[in-house]
Amino acid sequence: MTVLTSSLPRTADDANRRADARAPADATDHDLVLRHRYGDAEAFDEIYARYAGLVYNLALRLSGRPAQAEDLAQEVFLRIHRHLARFQGRASLRTWIYRVTVNHCRSKLGRKRLFTRSIDAFYDEGDDGEEPRALQIADPSRGPEEHALAHDAARQVARALRQVKPVFREAVVLRDLEELRYEEIAEVLQIRIGTVRSRIARGRDQLRRILAADDGAND
Repeated sequence: MTVLTSSLPRTADDANRRADARAPADATDHDLVLRHRYGDAEAFDEIYARYAGLVYNLALRLSGRPAQAEDLAQEVFLRIHRHLARFQGRASLRTWIYRVTVNHCRSKLGRKRLFTRSIDAFYDEGDDGEEPRALQIADPSRGPEEHALAHDAARQVARALRQVKPVFREAVVLRDLEELRYEEIAEVLQIRIGTVRSRIARGRDQLRRILAADDGAND
């Protein structure tokens, strides 16, 4: 199987270009799972092409380092290949892949530091001294002053998030940074939607109080 012996894309853009080039638009996820189950060797390559960007992007956000994200993504696809034949379809394939990725990254990186490292990485300079990624993806219509203010605010939020209780921080990051729907978060974390809403609300409340205290200390 070619996907498991080749290198994963080193950047999210590369992953997305490869996915666009290889994944057929007319094959549903259900079709691909069935084809894989019945021995179609190309079906898994098509699943990889469709979801390489998602897995790599999430692994990068959770680990904060491109090289580590590449390794994590390769391991995730090995796990997906190993267990895909038993996928029952109770959730969408996308949500299931999201859950496999989160669980694998959590087990490799450690729950307590899972998101702290990733959040810092988005606002710190790279190892080679390049401009921080938060500035690279900033709105090009902003002027230099607006860029600086937005970057400072992002750093402040990142520092505050480190102080939020991990179980609440996880839900806030999945909702506010990953932009998942409540139903998706419930599936990914295997908790009730009511618990998702509660954790997000409590995490946001903790974050507001921490930011308010930091602003007061700086007055």
